[in-house]
Amino acid sequence: MTTDLLDRLGAVPSERTAVLDGDLALTFGELRTHAGRIARRLAAHGVGPERVVALHLPRGADLLLALVGTLTAGAAYLPVDPKLPAERRRHLVADSGADLVIGPPIPGVNVPCLTPAELTAPGGPCAAYRPAPTRPDDLAYVIYTSGSTGAPKGVEITRGAAAALLAELEAVGIATTEAGRVGWNASPSFDASVQQWVRLCRGDTVVMIDEETRTDPDLFAALVADTGLTDLDITPSHAEHLLDPLAARHRPGAPPLTLLVGGEAISPALWARLAALAEAGVLRPVNVYGPTECTVDATAAWIAAADRPHLGAVLPGLSARLLDERLRPVGEGETGELYLAGVRVGRGYRNRPRLTGERFVADVAAADGSRMYRTGDRCRLLPGGGLEYLGRADGQVKVRGHRVEIGEIEAALTAHPAVAEAAVALREDGLVGYYRVAEAVSAAELREHLAARLAPYMVPAALVAVERFPTTPNGKLDRAALPTPVPDPVAAVPAGTADAAPLGPVEALIAAVWSEVLERPGITADDNFFKLGGHSLLAIKLVARVRADLGLRLPVRDVYQNPRLRDLAARIESALDRAPAPV
Repeated sequence: MTTDLLDRLGAVPSERTAVLDGDLALTFGELRTHAGRIARRLAAHGVGPERVVALHLPRGADLLLALVGTLTAGAAYLPVDPKLPAERRRHLVADSGADLVIGPPIPGVNVPCLTPAELTAPGGPCAAYRPAPTRPDDLAYVIYTSGSTGAPKGVEITRGAAAALLAELEAVGIATTEAGRVGWNASPSFDASVQQWVRLCRGDTVVMIDEETRTDPDLFAALVADTGLTDLDITPSHAEHLLDPLAARHRPGAPPLTLLVGGEAISPALWARLAALAEAGVLRPVNVYGPTECTVDATAAWIAAADRPHLGAVLPGLSARLLDERLRPVGEGETGELYLAGVRVGRGYRNRPRLTGERFVADVAAADGSRMYRTGDRCRLLPGGGLEYLGRADGQVKVRGHRVEIGEIEAALTAHPAVAEAAVALREDGLVGYYRVAEAVSAAELREHLAARLAPYMVPAALVAVERFPTTPNGKLDRAALPTPVPDPVAAVPAGTADAAPLGPVEALIAAVWSEVLERPGITADDNFFKLGGHSLLAIKLVARVRADLGLRLPVRDVYQNPRLRDLAARIESALDRAPAPV
């Protein structure tokens, strides 16, 4: 097995298509040329092995070129999604110690910034430049995940671990021997993106999926068909909206789409739908599981109708240990905490030695000085060797594919001067934040406070004020006894609204749809979809309902551009007026 992804990338024929980004197509020859220019310019700024370069770019060809150029220079990349709040972006760059930012400047960040155009322009530093030699244990990337202490933590992954991931995906038949077309669907700050871009290094074409397309199931399914996509990675909550359009556009006799479903537990109902589409030849669905700390994917299970949801077997480069509280192995059918060991276990958390020591512990089975990662996931060993996921053993939850420490959200809530105490719980319809106030504050003000500090998927869908928090007999917080969320009157009816009642049939219909999708009564015409807890997946659900009720294909972007109900209703009425009369 090659120990570096770039060794394989260099062997791919130059004329093969490397990247498709809308109308832009780049060959592998062009990719290598641009990456070489970027590497030379980074080296001129002192960037090399063990240095970190922040990529402050949206998903697209520029991001991929900057990523490959950074690795070519021997350095590691740090993804900084431009959609994150400015305060969070500043923290990522500062905490990582990044030497340079590729992309637009970040307010308050005092490190050099270079644009992709500057880095890929012809000429520049010495053309005879040769990248510094790298080793398998050199740093490849740092990706930040939610932290229980109130600040995100950076996971360090090596070049050898990233190369091993690709080799193992090939070994188990997920990445096939034929050159494929792989969709880059995930945010660059989500570790699933690594599994998508590494496929470039074996000669597959990476197809960039823009935000409008990925949030519109019909556009998404059309892109899959039009580009001949062979592989796609997606979360279960996203897949639920995409399966029907994919099936509708599947051409008889066409090869099935390899669909990697991960980031969250798959429900029995979704498992059955995926299995049925596998039997119909539409999909090759596989359930993938893995923590960021073990280089993306750790297990894989091909989804079949005869099975109930499970994680499958561990990939070749890792070993699974199911242990009890005393780190003793548990037997088949017994519940234990999952520990992972092997070449893809990360270095640890950047600048967090104490936390690294708590989660990356000595491998008791190997007893050779190597480490294993404590996942915090409870599992059971099934007959035949597969693993069944049974939930978390700590305070982490999964939200739209992202691992979230509820302690980080609670810390952000209590950072507001009006909040004396806070707790967060995961309900069926999303995160709910509970707070006890020291002085009067509205849920709307708290939501703005959180939105300025947290990633969008971490902002609770509902905020609930309580007079006191329920406790168990031993005095600990009783999360199960927290009250059912109810609409906050300040958030639901903005102050100063003269007539917020929905007017006319379209406004009334949209209000009813919002009430169902958001699970909130009392929707008004001045309400803002996103301030009431709406997010991208709920927006997809919203436009699907509009299509079903009115026969109108409403782009998801219209929801983002018209988040106030009255404005969205006006947009819909205008579209209905322009629509051709039924024959």
